[in-house]
Formats: sequence, structure tokens, C-alpha cells
Amino acid sequence: MHTGCISLSQLFLGLFKLQGLTKNQIIASSSAWISAILNFIPGLGTGYLYQRRWKAYWITTITSAAWVYIDLSRQLSIDTADPAALQTDNTGLIGILVISSLTAYEAAITVKKERERTLISSNEERP
Repeated sequence: MHTGCISLSQLFLGLFKLQGLTKNQIIASSSAWISAILNFIPGLGTGYLYQRRWKAYWITTITSAAWVYIDLSRQLSIDTADPAALQTDNTGLIGILVISSLTAYEAAITVKKERERTLISSNEERP
């Protein structure tokens, strides 16, 4: 008798059940707040991996990498003798916060839309 823990066979059975679901069903069954937190905290779109949205994940990853590259190259061109330029430069952090906030919001809204869509389609199928 197992209480309180998932056996390995139950875990694999759960994974195999996901194979039969459509992309919209997977998104609708995911948690909106977990997707938002996973996108916001690291800022790299890991909430999209949770939702199995590969295109959105790669777009976010490339955008974040490009932002870091642009900020790093801009910081390398700053004159190190000028202390004022280094003290007021927070564009890298602000950019990553903007990217992570937008992706967190988008992931949560997508879950909400997919849940509404599946609810509407399930109501239409009933006689």
C-alpha cells in the first residue's frame, strides 16, 4: 500500500497518457501560475518547456541571449575611467526583467485562453 508517494510505474503511466493529448489540451491542463513563475524567475522561458511550447521557448531564449550580447558589447565599449557611466547602467537587468515579465504574462494568458476554448468546445459537443 503506497500512501503519499507516486510509484515509478504511475509516473510513467502519466507520461504515456500525455502522449495522446493535443497541444491545446496540454496547455489547458497546465497551471497558469506555474508557467508564469517559471518564465519570470529565470527569465529564459522555462515555463514554455512546462507547457511544451517549443517555438515560444526558442524565441524567448534567442531574444534573451541577444539582449545579453548587446548589453555586454555595449558595456565593453564604455570608458572605464568614467565612474558615472558604470554606476547608472542597469539596462541589462531592466531588459531581462521586461522579457521575463512579458513572457510570464503571455504564458498565463495562453493557459486561460486554452481553458476557455476547451470549455466552449466541450459544451458544444454535449447534446
